[in-house]
This record gives sequence, C-alpha cells and structure tokens, in this order.
Amino acid sequence: MLPHYYTVKGYGENEIIIDKSRFIAHVSRAKSEEEAQEFIFSIKKKHYNATHNCSAYLIGENDQIQKANDDGEPSGTAGVPILEVLKKKKLKDTVIVITRYFGGIKLGAGGLIRAYGKATSEGLQTTGIVERELVTVMHTKIDYTWLGKIENELRSSIYPIKEIHYLEAVEIETFVKEDLIDSFTSWMTELTNGQSQTFAGNKLYLETQI
Repeated sequence: MLPHYYTVKGYGENEIIIDKSRFIAHVSRAKSEEEAQEFIFSIKKKHYNATHNCSAYLIGENDQIQKANDDGEPSGTAGVPILEVLKKKKLKDTVIVITRYFGGIKLGAGGLIRAYGKATSEGLQTTGIVERELVTVMHTKIDYTWLGKIENELRSSIYPIKEIHYLEAVEIETFVKEDLIDSFTSWMTELTNGQSQTFAGNKLYLETQI
C-alpha cells in the first residue's frame, strides 16, 4: 500500500465551449480497469448522439494500467492529451471521458490537443483532487481517571481521534501515520505513567482535499 497518493474526490462534470463545440468532462474514481470501462460505457450510453466520447484512465499503485481512446478524433489529439493531464497532476485510479458535440468549426490537430487538455484540467478542478494518506488505527485502553487528560492532549495534537468507546475501560481509537506509530505508543505510555495499553488495528486511507 502506498504511503500516500492523489486521486479525484469522486464524480464530477464540467462543460466548456470552444469555437462552438461543446466539450463536457466526466470525471470519476476507478479502482480497476473494469470500473473504468463501465464508467466510459455509461457515459457513451448517456451521450450516444455526441460526435465523440474520448477517454483515458490511469489505474494502479505504479500506474500499471494506462489507456487512451480518441473515439474517432485524429490519432493522438484527444485520448493522449487527456491522459497526459492525469500524469502531470500525478493522479491515480482516475478515469475521464470528454464528450464532444461538434459545433461546425474544425480546430485542427493543435487546437484539438489544447481543447481536450483544457476540458480535462477544468473538469478536474471542478471535481476536486484529494490526497489519500495511509494511517493505522491505534487503540489505546485507559482507566476512566485518565480520560480527560488524554483526550485533551490528543485534541491538541497531530493525531486525529476516530472514536472513543466507553466500556469497562475507555478505548480511544486514533489515526496515526505509519512512521509515527512508535513515537505515538511511547507518548501514550509517558502520559499515563505506563498505565495504558496501546496496540495497532486496521490500516486505511484518510482523505484530504487539496
């Protein structure tokens, strides 16, 4: 699992008009090539009467799955420019379809490359980009007498509280970055004079919009 990476917030849509042609960007997250292809198919079905539905996607921790499709536009003028924007922004697990309704004015190869690149960039800006950071859910068990102090310390620290369970003892779940697990555990021990139990739980990604 990557320590952190960038992807899109979710589904987004944005339209621009260039020389009377409509360019509609459809953006989505896709965790597999199958998801990406299903998304592309759904947009093509929705905009079946469009002149073109050009697409690209970038999937995998090491960008191992990369595809670009010009859908009838001159070779290299649509799908590749879309994909290049994804690469430039270092996005992962992202699929984009740019729907074009031809407005009667030919743009030429250079114009098409610029148009699809601009439609992609603005579509991503409208959708939003997030950073996903890998964290471990740390569980800390303490006696109720320590709750006030530990909760206050945590809320003013760099460690976000996920949840507090009020059981026979208090169990606090905290999000901790991978490289800070040892220091977090030591800190909890120091704060409670050794009267706490801290252990690692599940790993998951926290998302922050950038």
